[in-house]
Amino acid sequence: MKRVVVACGGAVATSTVAADKIRELCRRNDIAVDVQQCRIGEISTRASSVDLIVTTARVSTDYGTPVIHGIAFISGINLDATEQKVLEALKG
Repeated sequence: MKRVVVACGGAVATSTVAADKIRELCRRNDIAVDVQQCRIGEISTRASSVDLIVTTARVSTDYGTPVIHGIAFISGINLDATEQKVLEALKG
């Protein structure tokens, strides 16, 4: 099972929308996934235990885990490209 953490400023609003869309994307592509949410400030404590980090805010820190900017899950702009990045990260 792949593990994904979705982070936003408060770990409530935008991360919930993005997390739900990532779960659905993985379901459609037969990828077993555990998606959790957190605040941006909590990423460093979770990074080593996940396969992918998706954020709805820009981050420049190298956590040693792939990071994808996931605002497309909220805005819909470039959604296909972002979904492809997520799939590539989880299938690789």
